[in-house]
Amino acid sequence: MHRTRQEDLPFLGSSHHFVGADHGDVGVSVFLFHGLPGRGPGPHRHPYDEIQFIREGRGRWNVNGADFEAGAGDILVIKAGEVHSFKCIGPEPLVQVDLHMSPTFIQENLE
Repeated sequence: MHRTRQEDLPFLGSSHHFVGADHGDVGVSVFLFHGLPGRGPGPHRHPYDEIQFIREGRGRWNVNGADFEAGAGDILVIKAGEVHSFKCIGPEPLVQVDLHMSPTFIQENLE
């Protein structure tokens, strides 16, 4: 069993970073995203699947050139290699749990 607290995780950009390899050597990593209006990552991709659980707020996504909006309660499955970006829209923060199917983060930024 391994236990840690969110506030003890590194905070970079708009996310706390849980790197599975550093916490009990588990096979997943997680971004705990808390983006203010207008914030979010630019186009990027990963060599593994990512599952985004949207907890609060609304956002606008672009996945492989398709634009759409999603909000609290939506679950997005982004497949390995799909180019994606998103940002918070609306007055409240976009809060989500982004599960990366890898013990470390591997991200190719495209801008």
